[in-house]
Amino acid sequence: MTKWLVALGAGAGVFLAPAAAWAAGDIGGASMGVAWALPFAGMLLSIALGPVLFPHFWEHHYGKFAAFWSLLLLVPLVLSRGSDAALGALLHTALLEYLPFIILLFALFTIAGGILVSGNLHGSPATNTVLLAIGTAMASVVGTTGASIIMIRPVLRANDERRHNVHVVVFFIFLVSNIGGSLTPLGDPPLFLGFLRGVDFFWTTKHLLPMTGFAVVVLLAVFYALDSWLYRKDDGLPPLKDPTPDRAIKLWGKVNIPLLGGVIAAILLSASWKPGVTFDLHGVHVELQNVVRDVILLVLAGLSLKLTPRPVRAGNEFSWGPIKEVAKLFAGIFVCIIPVLAMLQAGRDGAFAPLVALVTNADGSHNTVAYFWLTGALSSFLDNAPTYLVFFQLAGGDPQALMTTGALTLTAISAGAVFMGANSYIGNAPNFMVYAIAKDRKVAMPSFFGYMLWSGAILIPLFIVQTFLFFR
Repeated sequence: MTKWLVALGAGAGVFLAPAAAWAAGDIGGASMGVAWALPFAGMLLSIALGPVLFPHFWEHHYGKFAAFWSLLLLVPLVLSRGSDAALGALLHTALLEYLPFIILLFALFTIAGGILVSGNLHGSPATNTVLLAIGTAMASVVGTTGASIIMIRPVLRANDERRHNVHVVVFFIFLVSNIGGSLTPLGDPPLFLGFLRGVDFFWTTKHLLPMTGFAVVVLLAVFYALDSWLYRKDDGLPPLKDPTPDRAIKLWGKVNIPLLGGVIAAILLSASWKPGVTFDLHGVHVELQNVVRDVILLVLAGLSLKLTPRPVRAGNEFSWGPIKEVAKLFAGIFVCIIPVLAMLQAGRDGAFAPLVALVTNADGSHNTVAYFWLTGALSSFLDNAPTYLVFFQLAGGDPQALMTTGALTLTAISAGAVFMGANSYIGNAPNFMVYAIAKDRKVAMPSFFGYMLWSGAILIPLFIVQTFLFFR
């Protein structure tokens, strides 16, 4: 505890600025230095490196990391900006962004975890390609995490008698755990954050469909060719014993399918129903339609828990561990990102002016290529949801402008965040989950850097081609 207090005191000394009168929620981003971004950087680096460098320690103490970095930001913020400004900024983030974000993830995680696919198919190239295509299509409806939970075990069972099956899981991460979630705000957390910021629900469907369709067709074609070649190699060797013989596929937990429809309906309701009723909490305006949406999502999750038979969740090895980890870590992320977004909002007058210049052309227009690759590069190693928020704010933060005159810029940010989360195991939450499940099923998964050889050889050339096709 003493060490924590010393660190917090040191942090306060770095961040403190001359006293000034700050309104509720206004923390003066233009007057902040880069040091205010250090807790955010520390939070993201902890998430990126903790599970890799010290996995067992991280598993038991990740919540303490989130609390430490949050306090390292909040204590100086209160001391330098005052309690009213700090509380207003914190409530704005908690009520308008964090709670709706985590409630949606909780609902999708709970409902998708109640859908079980049993049985087994023979993992031929055609079957595998179809399974990947189904999972990819599901990802924009139940989220990349939900689709990964539902589909990874059937895919593993279909290929557990094959000598060469690592590539199946690698392409599963590419398609189901990442790129497939690019078409709706339900698909991937960055896109839902954009929805909460005012991006229309079907905007991503319309604008990302060409890029997503191109990527999916190319990757499925490459997968089919590679899988066919490896399948023929297997045929020339003595067959292995199949631990899960082929049997009919059966879907359990069907009650959750209409509940997923209810999730989509609730999101669309909040986007179209505008009663004009708001609740004011310390200067934060919470709209009635968003409260109704979140209550409906919680009710739907509760119905899923009530109506889904326990053996179905047991078949999915369902546990609350993953959603608890996401809730704690994202609480830290949303707190630590407060000054970063304020500084980005200041534009050329803020501490991130060099970054603004990097993504701006000589004539003042947005450099969409830079937005795509910078968003993607950071999303490859840091969580893609806060990365999306950073570049969304950097592009002006006005959803109406970004959906119209800035549509190509928002497309670049969205695609970079979602697509390039597949570049490493830590780019998107489902990646490491799929890795852990596959490894537990005795698949010889590549190491952290071994996986990056796969993504570097397959995804990076794809993204270069997409740059010339869509952003030049």
